[in-house]
Amino acid sequence: MSEHRYDVVVLGGGIGGYTAAIRAAQLGKTVAVVEREKLGGTCLHQGCIPSKALLRSAEVYATMKKSEEYGITSGSLELKFENVLARKQRIVDQLHQGLQFLMKKNKITVHYGNGRIIGPSIFSPRSGAVSVEKEDGDIETLLSSNLVIATGSKPRSLPGLEIDGTHIMTSEDALRMQELPKSIIIIGGGVIGVEWASMLRDFGVEVTVVEYEKRLVSLEDGDISKELERLFKKRGINLVTGAKVLSDSVKITEGTVTLQADKQGEMIELQAEKVLVSVGRAANVEGIGLENTDIKIDKGVIRVNRFMQTTESHIYAVGDVIGGLMLAHMAGHEGILAAEHIAGQTPHELQAHLVPKCTYTRPEIASVGYTEQQAIDLGRQVKVGKFSFKGIGKALVYGDTDGFVKVIADSETNDILGVHMIGPHVTNSISEAALAQVLNATPWEVGQTIHPHPTLSEALGEAMLAVDGIAISG
Repeated sequence: MSEHRYDVVVLGGGIGGYTAAIRAAQLGKTVAVVEREKLGGTCLHQGCIPSKALLRSAEVYATMKKSEEYGITSGSLELKFENVLARKQRIVDQLHQGLQFLMKKNKITVHYGNGRIIGPSIFSPRSGAVSVEKEDGDIETLLSSNLVIATGSKPRSLPGLEIDGTHIMTSEDALRMQELPKSIIIIGGGVIGVEWASMLRDFGVEVTVVEYEKRLVSLEDGDISKELERLFKKRGINLVTGAKVLSDSVKITEGTVTLQADKQGEMIELQAEKVLVSVGRAANVEGIGLENTDIKIDKGVIRVNRFMQTTESHIYAVGDVIGGLMLAHMAGHEGILAAEHIAGQTPHELQAHLVPKCTYTRPEIASVGYTEQQAIDLGRQVKVGKFSFKGIGKALVYGDTDGFVKVIADSETNDILGVHMIGPHVTNSISEAALAQVLNATPWEVGQTIHPHPTLSEALGEAMLAVDGIAISG
């Protein structure tokens, strides 16, 4: 057994954890990270990066299948999924190496093993020390003035539905597939579900999406959901919305999964080669020693204040483990906020409605701020501007004119309340809208900002002008 002392220990090496560690080190703290597997966490190894690499390959494949529209005869076209997987892994490995370099550059010590918080002991008069069990059975005790919990989350399942990793999978299982199935049922039409639906359909898989809510991506603006559903149906994706999957109906027979879904009393039977369960994520709060602290758990997540402090002020928590928007960029900023507060600074507080959200379907979805219905529910008098990509020259050049930009503003104050996009590469344009809201810009101000021609960003400028009926191209 060995003992080590640091200013800050971070439990979890995902984006929330490693960002907190790097910022604390920049502020002059001695820092250690505890990671049981690989630096980068779910985002790098089982989520954001590998799935986006697959989505890019799927997009290229879909584009090549219609290459004659661009004047190019491609001849025979063959999808080699093993090469797709190899490219994905190269990207992950390169980013993983970069993270390891950042740890060394910032003089951050990484302890690999299972970390567990211990209570007051001979090592420390208060809870917050971390016991790390190494692969060889050795135990290390890490002592620090402050602890940051960044243990992330794991995929949820439906009650009574057993995940076997082969026929019935989570998104993490799906990333380990070595071959594409001929057909798949995706349970859940949220962000992860629709991204997998879009990707697999582009790879040629027959896809059915079953969603409990009445519409896909139900946290997005209603108009966005309608457009995504229209375009998914156009691509041959079968959608069953407003339906509850009956877990006890799921059967696996000779490599085929059958199940039933209750759609307002109508029983719908579905079958496919595989089922992907995508019904959200649960915070990793078990097995990390929280019972040895006075930290409060509320609805399955760690309760924190505006500075990411738990109910034990020297222990902080960031990322998926605190719930809210389970987004990688949100976790990273929470990590920075926690580190700066530990260093005695007064960091700018995060406002959840100003955090941009991105969905990497084809076409992409991006949004920031309130939906139209949310704004109305808050008692705001709204005015709306909308502009279609069909009027954007660069979209025509790309050969992708589906979708639109929608801007919601307050008719009394003229404040921008929300911006919602669906269309080509809109995830690259949402940051401008997010900045506009942070700076309390008006639609007129963003509309007066010169958007270069021809670019896809012109759609945002025109939608801003459309709020007051002065869009030039509309």
